[in-house]
Amino acid sequence: MAVVTRFAPSPTGFLHIGGARTALFNWLFARHHGGRFLLRLEDTDRRRSTPEAIAAIIDGLEWLGLDWDGDVIHQSRHAERHAEVARRLLAEGKTYHCFCTPEELAEMRQAARAAGRPVRYDGRWRDRDPSQAPPGVPPVIRFKAPHEGETVIPDKVQGEVRVANEQLDDMVLLRADGTPTYMLAVVVDDHDMEITHVIRGDDHLTNAFRQAQLYRALGWPMPTFAHIPLIHGPDGAKLSKRHGALGVDAYRERGYLPEALRNHLLRLGWAHGDDEIIGTEQAIQWFDIDGVGRSPARFDFAKLDSLNGRYLRQADDNRLVELITPRLAEMVGQAPGEREKERLLRGMTELKQRAKTLVELAENAAFYARSGLLPLSEKAKETLTAEARGRLARLKPRLEAVEAWAPEPLERAVRAFAEAEKVKLGQVAQPLRAALTGATVSPGIFGVMAVLGREETLARLSGIVI
Repeated sequence: MAVVTRFAPSPTGFLHIGGARTALFNWLFARHHGGRFLLRLEDTDRRRSTPEAIAAIIDGLEWLGLDWDGDVIHQSRHAERHAEVARRLLAEGKTYHCFCTPEELAEMRQAARAAGRPVRYDGRWRDRDPSQAPPGVPPVIRFKAPHEGETVIPDKVQGEVRVANEQLDDMVLLRADGTPTYMLAVVVDDHDMEITHVIRGDDHLTNAFRQAQLYRALGWPMPTFAHIPLIHGPDGAKLSKRHGALGVDAYRERGYLPEALRNHLLRLGWAHGDDEIIGTEQAIQWFDIDGVGRSPARFDFAKLDSLNGRYLRQADDNRLVELITPRLAEMVGQAPGEREKERLLRGMTELKQRAKTLVELAENAAFYARSGLLPLSEKAKETLTAEARGRLARLKPRLEAVEAWAPEPLERAVRAFAEAEKVKLGQVAQPLRAALTGATVSPGIFGVMAVLGREETLARLSGIVI
């Protein structure tokens, strides 16, 4: 049997980082087994599902590199099929009409809370004759859940899990307006899409018991369930807004590479020995549900930063220039031109050694994206004293005389000048760095001079020493 998995988010907001990991696990499992990975948008809640949320989910998956097979499936477009299944169960006596008014349901909930009981439907219309229905109350269709025995699910992550049937009430399958509920729609869609494995967060485990009952009532084969533990924050609590960025778009904005985030998400709850850096092809080869643990994983931002830095150092320089160009355009006030991009490319090998995110990389590279006199940091201003500026003015003719504009000849010229001035090399190099980069920290200054080129280096010095 060919493996078919699915990612089925509700498009009511951004692609949550937990949802991204669920999508990743489904994608990897399908690719590992040579199966299919499907994307279904569970948009039956028409009030909360928005085009913006749908776009955000699709954009997040595409950015992460999680491609799906076939077209995007919209659950809302199958409402009639869902209703047809509910009516079939009604005809078979496995569901029933419930005529409870909203006021009755509210009283039911209030009474349960007052008595300290779980809030459940009390089954008052389960065996009642519909002829007793009050006038003008459109009915819902409820499932006749078994009240005795247990519902047992063999779960690939949690092991065998079970619940006493008395703990589950008769869930609504079809609302009074004829629209299906989540429970019904999920089961029908998973069956019709021939889903073989349902891999999702363990917060859906209670849903799985209800869905298993529905599968059995319909006589349909049940997919293999794998409920993965939720992601926790560094403090061990369930990941929430107070822990920082939650949406994939926020991680993208903070300058993480998709391959680094994928790698980090893969290691949250799944392991392959002591391996930490796991590329896509290796992940597909290694991944299986057996490697998923039962304990919640902690999202570690420090580890993600370190991992992202390693991926940055391995990344293609041309790609990095393109990735930071929009950020530089915002920082500098205009998009880098061809000359500036050429500088960025020549300097990228050194620049990427010092950054952990694209944000840091862009900040460190900004002096290459500008031409002429630079804005100076406060520390750079302190470095460029009158004495330092005078020294740079005397250095400038020495640099103009350098024939081969490369790091080694430039370094020899600056060292010879420092000796002639009877000062340490740093007393020349640091003001030089401040003048050429606008900061007191940068890649090696002689390499920077080579990347900037003779004309730009001398122009920046002229602006400082005038």
